[in-house]
Amino acid sequence: MALEFLGSSNTSQDGGCPSSYRDTDTGDIVVQGNKLTDESKITQLLKVKPGEEFVVVPAVLFEYHAAKVTGA
Repeated sequence: MALEFLGSSNTSQDGGCPSSYRDTDTGDIVVQGNKLTDESKITQLLKVKPGEEFVVVPAVLFEYHAAKVTGA
């Protein structure tokens, strides 16, 4: 698996996070960001499988990188 860096939203205080990557083999998106730790929100998630993690992604990240992902 090779990851292609798509970019970051630069919304973190230290910059560079969250970031998104595309798996060049599958086209899947990998997100790097802060782990969701708010228990009241975690309990609202549905069908959580063992080993799954949850990352908070500002909506602006999707706006910035939609064209790169879809090729539009």
